[in-house]
Amino acid sequence: MDKLTHFNEQGRAKMVDISSKDVTVRTAIAKSSIQVSNEIYEKMEQGKIGKGDVLAVAQIAGVMAAKNTSQWIPMCHPLSLNGVNIEFEWENHQSESILHITVEVKTEGKTGVEMEALTAASATALTIYDMCKAIDKGMIIGQTFLSRKTGGKSGEYKR
Repeated sequence: MDKLTHFNEQGRAKMVDISSKDVTVRTAIAKSSIQVSNEIYEKMEQGKIGKGDVLAVAQIAGVMAAKNTSQWIPMCHPLSLNGVNIEFEWENHQSESILHITVEVKTEGKTGVEMEALTAASATALTIYDMCKAIDKGMIIGQTFLSRKTGGKSGEYKR
């Protein structure tokens, strides 16, 4: 395993100096999910959630989270993002429905966008919970993970 680079000579946390790194095209895909009752699923599909279009608001929240990741995660570099795409896919079961969230983030830079993709996926799921909690607080936010990343010195990662 590589040496962790987020510590200075005194053993204190630092933001890594990336000034000598090459600019490359970098992408990251993160996934999350949220399990909801079929009542919530039906109300979302029919546009009957009182707070508005849940998926549209969650998508905007995810994009905003990706753009502001460095304000949430202390050692992340502020990045100029080239694109953020969030897609949804329903998986319906007899007693519940699961909304799968996929986030892809792209940039050209000296550091990767894994944290931006993971933050966006998390914020998207949390926004759905927030908008639907008046109906049922029993929703379950599922595993959030990096599915794929490209670019940079470490190259490609695929889960």
